[in-house]
Amino acid sequence: MSEGLIFDIQHYAVHDGPGIRTLVFLKGCPLECLWCCNPESQGFEPELSHNRLRCRSCFSCVETCPHGAVQAGEAGPLFDRAVCRTCASPLCVDACPQSALALAGTRMSADQVMKRVSLDKAFYQNSGGGVTISGGEPFAQPDFLEELLTRSRDLGIHTAVETCGLVDPRVLMRCEPLVDLFLFDLKIVDRERHERMTGATNGMILDNLRTLAAKRPDGITVRVPLVPGCTDGEENLQALGAFLVSLGIRRVELMPYHALGTDKYAALGRPYPLEGTRTPASATIEACRSLLSAFGLAIEVGGE
Repeated sequence: MSEGLIFDIQHYAVHDGPGIRTLVFLKGCPLECLWCCNPESQGFEPELSHNRLRCRSCFSCVETCPHGAVQAGEAGPLFDRAVCRTCASPLCVDACPQSALALAGTRMSADQVMKRVSLDKAFYQNSGGGVTISGGEPFAQPDFLEELLTRSRDLGIHTAVETCGLVDPRVLMRCEPLVDLFLFDLKIVDRERHERMTGATNGMILDNLRTLAAKRPDGITVRVPLVPGCTDGEENLQALGAFLVSLGIRRVELMPYHALGTDKYAALGRPYPLEGTRTPASATIEACRSLLSAFGLAIEVGGE
């Protein structure tokens, strides 16, 4: 039985696959997208999160830290994040009386995860739902992902996996028969622009989508983030539309940018890369929808 690093499990979700679903978020991602709304999903180890609104500057964390990585500052505790990243001890978290500290990332066995997933089986059966494994990047924990998918399949639970596509193709195809629906994030077609915006080139991503589409184009929904100044340009959307049509993929979900993750960056002691960026206006979203619809694609907008 394998063990994985989880940063959240959400029940009764309705926007990440058909029906009512349980979302299992695996921690760790090979991309660092500028617009990522879950920065706690990126690292491959537990991370300390500090909620400044809850903190009352009692400095229990200063007294408890076994490494001297927390100091008392005028505006509250100051954390040496480099030390905290190598520690991941729950001592300071447990000592905080206001619950202002938390560890983003928990080691869980497949048994523990499947116990949570199985609790909702009646909802899956009544709604056509199932489990969606997201991240981070689920395929970055391949053995754990494969076990969760296998056990879900054995229980008759519909499976969906959300992936950024930057995956070892051998791992992808090993797990492919266990996945009922791929939610494939596709951001930018141009190689250099993709690297500037996400920290990695997209050659493997595009190749993996080609491979999946050649086998099962109807089992893929492509998710396109609409991020002002990053992904929403006409040139990029035209290239995306043409590429998807060439693969025989028809289902596309537009995911309008939002800044709901801003506070998470502050809690992790990180600057927010897109400070000041606003959610696209309804007219902009509709223009993007129309542009892609002209390719014959079936377009939905996330959250609708």
